[in-house]
Formats: sequence, C-alpha cells, structure tokens
Amino acid sequence: MLEGWFLWFILFWVVVLIVFMSIGGFFMFRKFLKRMPKEDGKSDMDWEEYYVDETKHLWKDEEKRLLDDLVSPVPELFRDVAKQKIAGKIGELALSEKAKQIDQDILIRGYIIATPKKDHKFLRKKLTQKNISMKPYEHLF
Repeated sequence: MLEGWFLWFILFWVVVLIVFMSIGGFFMFRKFLKRMPKEDGKSDMDWEEYYVDETKHLWKDEEKRLLDDLVSPVPELFRDVAKQKIAGKIGELALSEKAKQIDQDILIRGYIIATPKKDHKFLRKKLTQKNISMKPYEHLF
C-alpha cells in the first residue's frame, strides 16, 4: 500500500489531471454546441463564416487595422476566435443594411453588439485612446 509523501504526490496529480480534463472538456463541449445546427440547418459558426465570406470585399485596410487594434486587449490565445465572431457580426450588420463598404460606424456598432457586456469597459478605453466619440453608440452599451 502507498504511504507517506508518495501517496500525497499521487493524489495531488490525480486531482490536477481531473481538474485539467474537466476544464478542457468544458471548452470542447462549448465548441461542440456552437457547431450544432439550429432550426435553419446552420450552426452559429456557419453563420459567422458566411457573413465574413460575403463581406470580405467590403473591408478596407484601415478598417482591418482598426479591428485588429480594438481586439488587441483580448488575450492572444482567444484573439482569433474573438476576431472571427466580431467580424461575423460586423458582416451581418453590413449585409442587413446593404452597405457598399464597411466603415468605422458599422465596425464599432458590430463590435459593441458582438462583445459581452463585461468587456465593454476595455472597448470604451480603447475608443477613448483613439479619440473616437462614444456618444452615437451609448444606446448599444
């Protein structure tokens, strides 16, 4: 039978492994749920990809740089996923409004709508740094 420090060492690693597998399973399950088709036959991720693909030609370099700058507070590990989600929402807005190109107004509105409420303080800070007025967007916050 195990005794002393070796027993505690093994128990510690059992707990650590269970915790890490639970965390990984949680995020994999969330990703799985986002890939599940809805009533219309497409998943949330399919719609994001659709909106991004349909509006690729509407993006100018200046707006791409602004989006990269606005997404910079997001941790690097999650930045690509966040950028895809936000670009999908911006594309959805652009298509619904039949915009000829994605401008700063559509970009900021889409960003506000796509981000969770808890992250709005980082967006406000970033917009203030870029000297962009938040007055027209207050109703979205």
